[in-house]
This record gives sequence, C-alpha cells and structure tokens, in this order.
Amino acid sequence: MQRLGALSQQRVVLGVTGGIAAYKSPDLVRRLQDAGAEVRVVMTPSATRMVAATVFQAVSGHPVRSDLWDDAAEAAMGHIELARWADLVLIAPATAHLMYQLASGAAGNLLTTICLATSAPVVLAPAMNQAMWRHAATQANRLTLESRGVRCIGPASGSQACGDVGPGRMVEPADIVAALSELPAGDLAGLLKDQLKGLRVLVTAGPTREPIDPVRFVSNRSSGKMGFAVARAAVEAGARVTLVAGPVALPTPGGVRRIDVETAGEMCAATLDRIADADIYIGAAAISDYRPEPVLQKIKKHADRLTLDMVKSPDLLATIAARPGAPFTVGFAAETERLEEYARQKLQGKRLDMIVANRVGAKLGFDEDENSVLIIWQDGQESFCRMAKCDLARRIIATVAARYAASREVPGLKPGASE
Repeated sequence: MQRLGALSQQRVVLGVTGGIAAYKSPDLVRRLQDAGAEVRVVMTPSATRMVAATVFQAVSGHPVRSDLWDDAAEAAMGHIELARWADLVLIAPATAHLMYQLASGAAGNLLTTICLATSAPVVLAPAMNQAMWRHAATQANRLTLESRGVRCIGPASGSQACGDVGPGRMVEPADIVAALSELPAGDLAGLLKDQLKGLRVLVTAGPTREPIDPVRFVSNRSSGKMGFAVARAAVEAGARVTLVAGPVALPTPGGVRRIDVETAGEMCAATLDRIADADIYIGAAAISDYRPEPVLQKIKKHADRLTLDMVKSPDLLATIAARPGAPFTVGFAAETERLEEYARQKLQGKRLDMIVANRVGAKLGFDEDENSVLIIWQDGQESFCRMAKCDLARRIIATVAARYAASREVPGLKPGASE
C-alpha cells in the first residue's frame, strides 16, 4: 500500500481511553501502520475494560503499556522514554475526562504523564455523548487545550451508542489518518514551522460593543474563535504576535501578547498605536460598521418604537492599507451571499494584499468550531473546505506566509501550501 508522506517513518504513541469508540482504535492502528507509521499503544485502565490489550498487541506487533507502576518498564523510566520516542501523541478516543485531565495538567496515569512529558505534538479525536461535548466545561477544556497547541480532529455528528444524535462521535479511523496525512512530509508539528520566524504579526479578533446607554449596546455575533486560532497559528509559525481582542470569553493563546478592547474606537486606537511595528496585519475582527451616539442615562421604555441615530465607524482596514509603508494587510469578509464577488470588491476597494472570505448564517461561521474559506489575492486564490478552525487557521497562515514572501521577496522564508 502507498505510504502517505506525513506519517511515513513517524513514531506514533496511540493513547486509547475508556470510551465506547475504543472498539475503532485497533483499526486505527492498522491504518497508521499502512500510512508508514510505527505505533506504540498506551491504554488507560478503563480502556482495558472496553478492548483487551492483547488485541492491540496483535495488530501493532508491540507490547501494550497501561500501568504507570509497571516495575519492569519504569525501572528504565518508561513513561519518559515513550515521551521522548514519540513524534506524535494521538489519543483516540479522547473522552471528556481525558480532556479535563490534560487541561488541568493532571498526570495520574501513564497516558497523561506522557502527554505532559513529551515535546511532540498532541492530537485528540474526541468521543463522548453529545450533551457532554456541548457542556460548557468540556468546551472550556477544549479551548484551553487548543490555546496550548493541542489539536482536535472532530468530533463528528451522528447517531450515538446511547441513542442520542449530535456531535460527539469519534471521527472514523480512515478520516483521522487522512487529516494527519494532509500535513507536509516529516512535519507533524504542522504546516508552519519557521515560516514567519522573526516577523511581527498584529491580529484583531472578536466583535466590538457600541454603547447605546449605560446598560445597552449594539454588537454582532462574532465569537473571536477564528481570529484567536489565527493568532495561535502565527505563533506556531515563529512570529511575534500581538492580539487586539474585542469582548470574548476565550483564553489567550500561548506566546501571544493580548490587548483587550470593547468599542470600535478603542480597537482602532489600540491597533493604530501598534501598526508601525507590524510586518503583517490580519484584520479578523468584526468591527461594528455603525455606532450609536450614546446617552448618559438609561433610555426608559415609553414609545412603541425606538429610533437610533447611527454614525459610521472608522474603517480600520482601509486606513492601515493606505498607510505609507503599510504592512502586508489581510482582511476578512463575512458574507451571506455572492461571496467571491463581494470579497473581490473589498480586496480592490480597500487595496488589501489578501482577503479571507467565508459565508455566515444559520450554523455557518459564527460560534461554530468549523468553517470553510476562500482566500483571494491580486493574481490568485485558494479555497479550503470545511474543517476545524484551528486547522483552517494553520492553512490561512501558511498562505499568508507564502504570499508575504512572494510580495516582499524575503530570502529564507519557506514557501507555503499555495506555492
């Protein structure tokens, strides 16, 4: 069978937890091997109650580890040995409890200890009941893990063993291997290593809130997830990243300097104060196009209608692109219709170097963990199908790095996926 480049000759520690989806994991071992990987299996104690360790030993061809207190293995510091051996730690299925343990930094079993001790990328394939996946605690743990560079593949939606229907199914083994195999050969850490090394990237993300009176405001549905993922991906690419964030409930990505703002005016001021130091500006924020003139006292409910007099907010993106010696300027366009047409109009009208366009609407874009985009620049374009925003952000940054290098003719920067 043809081996897929990204996994060829890679050493994978496959962690298996006690979710019902563990029955799929032996198939995952074989598919990883078919892709060229060498696999060692580590099971949690509860996983051994779902699938016998002998099954994994048979398909992997290697002994299975499950006990942190294995005298024979730990005499040689076996958990550290495995942590150093791995090029990738893949946990499939990853239960809600496992995600909690990793987010809290717990090391109560062999698998979590390896995750803390390894310098290899950690990838999770979550699997749990749909209500557990949607629970605020699980989502907070997911965001914390992603802010630390942990990647999630899935979960998928569909019928579940408990009878529920919804998100929480483990992605099928073939699709997990395909997702890993999209990465360049020998670079399981991602698309981005050193592509923006030494460059200064300024990112804006999230919504703004424009006050109407002391208790009300006008805003939009932006969650900030895409912008935060882009900032995190830029760090992975070696950039020094500053993030100007509107009011969102997201953890700061590791290695990012964050400035919190609320209004469009505050976001513009904070960004313009720092733009002279930026090599690349990525405007992923949904800045309010119009804002009301706020009143000092709460508006009382009297008439059947309330009319607000709105004034246009400053156009931060156009202002930055028009500056002498402007940074490489990337805009975002969220559209409900005629996506490419409107995105090209914005690219040309604001004289941007690049624009990232996506559709928004019911279960599209806002508040979702997945998205698809069309990236357009003056003489080309590239599209990416629906995928997790953390993965999509890596592809956006890889494209930004490639176009930046081409436009500036910077020596030593690696070409990205679009070259």
